[in-house]
Amino acid sequence: MNKTVPTKPYPDQKPGTSGLRKKVPVFQQQDYAENFIQSIFDSLEGFAGKTLVIGGDGRYYNREVIQKAIKMAAANGFGKVMVGKGGILSTPAASHIIRKYKAFGGIILSASHNPGGPTEDFGIKYNIGNGGPAPEKITDAIFARTKVIDSYKIADFADINLDVIGKQTIAGMIVSVIDPVEDYAALMEELFDFGAIRNMISLGFRICFDAMSAVTGPYAKEILEIRLGAPNGSVRNFMPLPDFGGHHPDPNLVHAKELYDEMMGEDAPDFGAASDGDGDRNLIIGKGIFVTPSDSLAILAANANLAPGYSAGIAGIARSMPTSGASDRVAEKLGIGSYETPTGWKFFGNLLDAGLATICGEESAGTGSNHVREKDGLWAVLLWLNILAVRGESVADIVHQHWAAYGRNYYSRHDYEGVDTDAANGLVEALRGKLDSLPGTQFGNLTVATADDFAYHDPVDKSVSKNQGIRILFEGGSRVVFRLSGTGTSGATLRVYIERYEPDPNRHGLETQEALADLIAVAETIAVIRSRTGRDTPSVIT
Repeated sequence: MNKTVPTKPYPDQKPGTSGLRKKVPVFQQQDYAENFIQSIFDSLEGFAGKTLVIGGDGRYYNREVIQKAIKMAAANGFGKVMVGKGGILSTPAASHIIRKYKAFGGIILSASHNPGGPTEDFGIKYNIGNGGPAPEKITDAIFARTKVIDSYKIADFADINLDVIGKQTIAGMIVSVIDPVEDYAALMEELFDFGAIRNMISLGFRICFDAMSAVTGPYAKEILEIRLGAPNGSVRNFMPLPDFGGHHPDPNLVHAKELYDEMMGEDAPDFGAASDGDGDRNLIIGKGIFVTPSDSLAILAANANLAPGYSAGIAGIARSMPTSGASDRVAEKLGIGSYETPTGWKFFGNLLDAGLATICGEESAGTGSNHVREKDGLWAVLLWLNILAVRGESVADIVHQHWAAYGRNYYSRHDYEGVDTDAANGLVEALRGKLDSLPGTQFGNLTVATADDFAYHDPVDKSVSKNQGIRILFEGGSRVVFRLSGTGTSGATLRVYIERYEPDPNRHGLETQEALADLIAVAETIAVIRSRTGRDTPSVIT
């Protein structure tokens, strides 16, 4: 039986770059999750009788909201729901399922790389029929609906057993509980030369993959250990836990420090990697060398033709604006398109759908291709392994040869987390007020060439996205970028991106923060970060 339940709006349900993210107790408020899910359905048309994919990263409150979403999908007229066993679907796997089975769309329950637990983070986002995150016109409509919603529809039936694969029909809707790994693993076998990787591993190549007690554990276990033959134990922390084992599932040098320290040791494995809460980010570390996400994007694009799925070459490379320009030089050498978009994977969707780009990346450890419409952590790991297997060289050798051929982009991101929201907004507004006066200004040996607030003009749908980050570009190619992140749930996160291009191979061996020291000082001078935020140092440096 379907019920229509009266409700009242909540004023704080504006989706960010990746859906609605709040603390678990916020989502546990009466009708809070229901309001947002109904607002999604109310903002869509033509889904009667169609398929909806539902899954999440296994974090705390995942199962409860999945049950709500299934019952609401039935009451709103969907014909079928596909849900991962145990409520598990990595974000890239969910994108693949939507695309493979031509679903109308999907609801993904995740707060990505943010912590999980009873008082930590939770999230809901909607993905459209191409498998990618909903574009702004849909998220804007969802937010508008949340402000006036007065009821939601929900079917009254017992909770679905999410732990048994199979189909059943309830309230006129088919509920199909599927293996969350099988379809995704099969896709990876199509894209990559598993035989070459398997052979490399059989000859003693050692892998260490840290799943961070998050969603990629089952995927990495199946692919790396079972299908590719990596020894048992190569995949660590592979059981997805509601609180990620009390750790922060963000694959960076702070939260994956144990892996980093091991990879810098004398008896390090040949290849180290990690992925995040929902499986869309990656960390790549070779023996004795960390590969920045920006460099990883460039190197993967330059060598993608070594993998069967990309043997015909790639159409173009897209990167988020804060990501270093390393991939631009690869695109130039390959004679293909190069695109600079705002942060947020949804901005790559049009380029991928139009065939303009094949490989995309963000400096925040996200890399992917046209195989899905999300960034994909395991995909990046497998492409690296494919390249290593074909070239027969170490990660360090490949990185150093790339720098020699293209030049090195020294690059770092400084995050100031949990900054008072008013203080963060004030800092950005003050920067905007300085933009017109900065060009021509000298700071030591650095001269400002241009300064702007980045606006993106989509070449496909001609839409314009303004205020996407403040850029200070210096003569010679260096730059500093300031941006407020939309992925946190407490206060504001100020992100400062610092980049210097160095074409001289004799200067490629500097320590990154040392190479960027003068730019870091200029960033402080221009933005007055210390006095405006009350922070002497960043929370995280990557």
